[in-house]
Amino acid sequence: MSDQDDGPPEEEVEEGAPAWMATFADLMSLLMCFFVLLLSFSEMDLQKYKQVAGSMKFAFGVQRDIKADQIPKAESIIKKEFSPGRPDPSIIKSVRQQTHDDTKPISRPEPAMPVPVTPAEIEALIERVREGLKDEINNETLEFIPYDYGVLVRVKEDDAFPSGTADIQPGFIPVLETLAEVLSDVNAKVVVSGHSDDVPISTPVYPSNWVLSSARAASVVHELAEARLANPDQIEIRAYADTRPLVPNDSPENRARNRRVEIQIGYGIDGY
Repeated sequence: MSDQDDGPPEEEVEEGAPAWMATFADLMSLLMCFFVLLLSFSEMDLQKYKQVAGSMKFAFGVQRDIKADQIPKAESIIKKEFSPGRPDPSIIKSVRQQTHDDTKPISRPEPAMPVPVTPAEIEALIERVREGLKDEINNETLEFIPYDYGVLVRVKEDDAFPSGTADIQPGFIPVLETLAEVLSDVNAKVVVSGHSDDVPISTPVYPSNWVLSSARAASVVHELAEARLANPDQIEIRAYADTRPLVPNDSPENRARNRRVEIQIGYGIDGY
């Protein structure tokens, strides 16, 4: 026996990884597969992703188009995206309505004031219309009525329309062509309004006097446009049915007078 103590015997070391490493690797692989599976089931908001990616880019100062003279400084993404000064509320499906206080009067717009014109301009307008429609006025095909801001041309039903229809009679079309030439020479507003008597009408084409009066006014405007009216945007159509009679509807003659189309030509027309 040797007097030198050789110490404890050396342990044998096995080659390769220890056995627990295989179990750990299997566990990590299963976890990775699990999270990949969760990611595949999730839905990615592409717009939100681009916003966050853009915020990261600008916050860390990467991908600059120009050379930076200073060291890039970080910026708070939360402050940039969720600043109280730029709220982004969620859209909620709800029914909303506007209400008003019944105790307070509802404000209404003031009526339009007449366009300031001189008496000479008004007189020139009246004379131009009178001269252009001289023959029709003399033949009593049209009724010519001057007033403060212009002139009113009245068309009778018997001269322009068959009874109960809005079809213009062929013999009245040349009169409207002459009127279109006159209107093309004046810079004034034109209101074409249809009127009827108080006898109700109910046909498949014209279910009421409102429809009939508006259809007759529209027929007149259509013929004026077909006659190449220079300024078609100056014309307005109105329908009054039997609400504005000239005379009481107490006789066939008076009802015939109330069935008419009026063409008002003037300045500052709002209502009459």
